[in-house]
Amino acid sequence: MSRFLCFSGILLLFSACSYSQQENEKPTPDYSQWVELTKGMEYREIDAPKKSFIGDSKISILRMDPQLFHFDLYTATQFDSVPRDLHTWADTFDLLVAFNAGMYNLARPLQSRAYLKSGAHLNNGKILENFNLMLALGPKPNSQRSNIEVLDLTCANWEQEQHNFSGFAQGLRMIDCNGNPMNWQKKVQSCSMLIAAEDEKGWFYLIFTRSPYTHNQMIGFMTQMPYGLHDAIYLEGGPETSLLIDVNGHCIEKVGSWVSTTWERNDNNHFWRLPNIVGVHR
Repeated sequence: MSRFLCFSGILLLFSACSYSQQENEKPTPDYSQWVELTKGMEYREIDAPKKSFIGDSKISILRMDPQLFHFDLYTATQFDSVPRDLHTWADTFDLLVAFNAGMYNLARPLQSRAYLKSGAHLNNGKILENFNLMLALGPKPNSQRSNIEVLDLTCANWEQEQHNFSGFAQGLRMIDCNGNPMNWQKKVQSCSMLIAAEDEKGWFYLIFTRSPYTHNQMIGFMTQMPYGLHDAIYLEGGPETSLLIDVNGHCIEKVGSWVSTTWERNDNNHFWRLPNIVGVHR
């Protein structure tokens, strides 16, 4: 995240939201209806189980069978050191889907906040101890691994895993390798956010909300979903939150906005320029 963080430093900065259960509870969402965008890629939107205090309270979910797509990390420091919005990234590299490759550094806006490596290019070589999940993509030949995985660094052997993939992006853990929800503490903050996860079949999920929720609320929503989600990694929050899907005439653009205390506005209507993204090809 660049200027508007869902946390400051390594302490989570949350600002509490109050809910009236009677007014804000919603009927159980219908999780079964998916739209097939192309073979192995499905999309749906649901009403969040609780209303947010602003916006439409929708949760957008994209899921992909990793066997049918390639996933690559793109970082501006690999090329010309110029950040790009998702449309430009997608047009330049002919991407079907593009999204945030984790948060980026306030002081060095081209650098990821945590470990990020694309092939031989190292954008940030520092493993942060409290960032316990790692997007791993681009399996090495003969590794027999999925095209994208989310690794829990408390479960996986990092010394071995770093030789199995060509790209890595580190992030904060929301659900662990066993499907257990994490409890984010400190001060409570609400924001738009994008999360990646895996399900029990090995499909890769992207979960987006523009309406602001706390991280613990989103963790609770994900554990209610009947997909067996595990290894849920927080990718971004606030107005930098970006998801672009352009497949078979389906063009879906999702941009975030709200962050408690720093960007309390719901008027962001465009993709911000990002230094690091993940792109999806057939």
